[in-house]
Amino acid sequence: MWVEIKKAQNLMTAEMWKELFEGEGIPTHLLPADGAPMGQELAEYRILVPEDKKHVIDEILRKL
Repeated sequence: MWVEIKKAQNLMTAEMWKELFEGEGIPTHLLPADGAPMGQELAEYRILVPEDKKHVIDEILRKL
């Protein structure tokens, strides 16, 4: 099960979060928040991680 941990205002910001989390070994999915096609630069994006990794994300975000 995937859970949303953040929302990003655009694709570039979402991809930066994805790179950070995947650099820590956490699989990450990006989905447009409004159902728009993937790749829309100005759409809001949901950042999703596996539910069992949410505690790791909480720790990463706490350190920022």
